[in-house]
Amino acid sequence: MKFQYKKYGPFLRPVISIRLKHKEIVRDYEVLVDSGADICIFDSEIGELIGIDILNGRPEKVTGVAGQSSVYFVHSVEVIIGGWPYTIEAGFMPHVAGAFNYGVVGQKGFFDNFIVKFDLLKEEIELKQRK
Repeated sequence: MKFQYKKYGPFLRPVISIRLKHKEIVRDYEVLVDSGADICIFDSEIGELIGIDILNGRPEKVTGVAGQSSVYFVHSVEVIIGGWPYTIEAGFMPHVAGAFNYGVVGQKGFFDNFIVKFDLLKEEIELKQRK
């Protein structure tokens, strides 16, 4: 399955559309495919929209590129990517991507489920499901 990069300001970014599901509530959401991210982290707002009580999750800390630490809350959530559903543990945190309003998918929960090929010149990301 292939996805096109998306333009944010002057930059092309590997941002794809996924679906998040909790109980019977499903919402579409955009995420940055980030091979440097350890885990999947989504904005608290999308978690609340699908019915998750964010602060009731397991608190963890993440440190960003500039060295700042932020608290996120871990919950089990179903992600649907290209029609393929996976139940993963993901973090929910306010203002994950600032003004860009997308989440981040990383090593645990995404790269362990897919073989990912980035092709900047073609401006596309290719995902193959791990079997």
